Amino acid sequence: MPALVDLHLHTTASDGRLAPEELIRLLVERGVKVAAITDHDSTEGLRAAILEAQRHPGFELICGIELGAVLPAEDGDVHMLGYFLDINNSAFQSSLMTFRDGRVERARGMVENLIRIGFQIEWERVIELAQGGAIARPHIAWALVEKGYFQSVQEAFDRYLGDEGMAYVGRTKLTTEKAINMIRSVGGVPVLAHPARYVSNLEKHLPMLKREGLAGMEVYYKDYTIEEVSWLQRLSYQYDLIPCGGTDYHAMESSDEMLPGTVGPPMASIKRLKSLIS
Repeated sequence: MPALVDLHLHTTASDGRLAPEELIRLLVERGVKVAAITDHDSTEGLRAAILEAQRHPGFELICGIELGAVLPAEDGDVHMLGYFLDINNSAFQSSLMTFRDGRVERARGMVENLIRIGFQIEWERVIELAQGGAIARPHIAWALVEKGYFQSVQEAFDRYLGDEGMAYVGRTKLTTEKAINMIRSVGGVPVLAHPARYVSNLEKHLPMLKREGLAGMEVYYKDYTIEEVSWLQRLSYQYDLIPCGGTDYHAMESSDEMLPGTVGPPMASIKRLKSLIS
């Protein structure tokens, strides 16, 4: 049975490869009824997406975002999703612009590292691949794949662009509390992204995240096992967190990428999220 809800999607406003309008049309074609666009540090694609969504009766678009944050005690990074945001808040947009500027400097540093290592890669091409959106590591990876250095984006990440890669450059990130507060400051609902994949010591940190205002977490995700879904369902019930999820679709055109409508939370989760809108 296809999933009617997908709450984790990316466009050309960050590191996705479909324009917002194209993504909306794909979602409708795939039978998705409720979806959230959650670009990294950006809501720039949402206005175009809203206009396109209005052309499709029966389809509901949620204004979302994905923010990077860091756990205490050097337990690593997490991503925080926000839903039902007021995207017209000027202070919020100013903060996002600062984050995107940091991404540009980080990406430039990684390109410089790659050049020093011996790769022939042009910064200008990375900018072109970003298509005006927030520059991110996948854009650098695509440039490397284009040049024939790697067969896939994942290979480029694994060898050079990942957190342990030779070309990696870090960037300043929010604490989880600040990320949660930032989402709540614009009326949004904060949800922990892909906890079974990228969150170290999840059960240790959930009580703290709940106290900080976390409202949900991704119980359903593109490559979770049945056992992981069951584990996260139990934790979401234990901590009264709304079970969310989605495909994390980027239109990467890889053979193993799940299309929208493949996995997602039940429609009941949307009702619970809406009950928390401030």
